[in-house]
Amino acid sequence: MTTETNPTALLLDLAAQARSVSDPDTLHGLLSAGHKAWCEGVADVRAGVDRETASQSDAELAERCTAAGAPWEEGMTRGEAVSALAFATWDTAPAAMAYTELEERAARFGVCLLREEVL
Repeated sequence: MTTETNPTALLLDLAAQARSVSDPDTLHGLLSAGHKAWCEGVADVRAGVDRETASQSDAELAERCTAAGAPWEEGMTRGEAVSALAFATWDTAPAAMAYTELEERAARFGVCLLREEVL
C-alpha cells in the first residue's frame, strides 16, 4: 500500500499498483483504499463547487450545470443541483477515472467491495 493522503494522488497510485496485481486479497485491499479516497475526493470537489457557486445566481448555476452535462432539472433544489454539478465535475477528473480503472481491474479477478459469504 501507499501512505499518500491526497485523494487524487492516492487513486492514481492505487490504479497503477493494481495493474500488476492479480491476487484477490491484494486487489480487495487496493479497492477498499480506493473507495475511501474516491469518497474523500468527491467530498472535496463538492465543497469546492459549493464555495464557487455560493455567490452565483440560480440562473448562473443552472448554466454551469448544463455546461457540465448535469442540467438543473425541474424539482431539484439548489443543493441537489450543486451536488449534481460536483459529481459531474469529479466524474471527469483523472482520479475518478483511475478509480474506475481500479474497479475494472478488480472485477476481472472477481473482486468487489462486498465479499460474498461462502455457505
